Amino acid sequence: MTNMSINKTEILTAICYTERVYDRINKKLKSNYSRPEIETMIFNILKETPETSFQRIGKNIYVTNAENKIKVTINSNTNRIITVDRITR
Repeated sequence: MTNMSINKTEILTAICYTERVYDRINKKLKSNYSRPEIETMIFNILKETPETSFQRIGKNIYVTNAENKIKVTINSNTNRIITVDRITR
């Protein structure tokens, strides 16, 4: 799968969040981060993750950051964060 259609810079400038996603992220990460903390954390993870770790599957982009053991799911049409999962392997 090629990353030609993924523009990391565009994602970083356009990422957005729904009201519900903050609670979902805290639940999945078993954390209690504030909204600004979540936004900063996601931005930094996306920024430091090489573009080769961005993968488009269907309408979503999956960003796998092994160093932080986190996988971020982003809607490729809206650049909206859908969820964040811990990588357990």
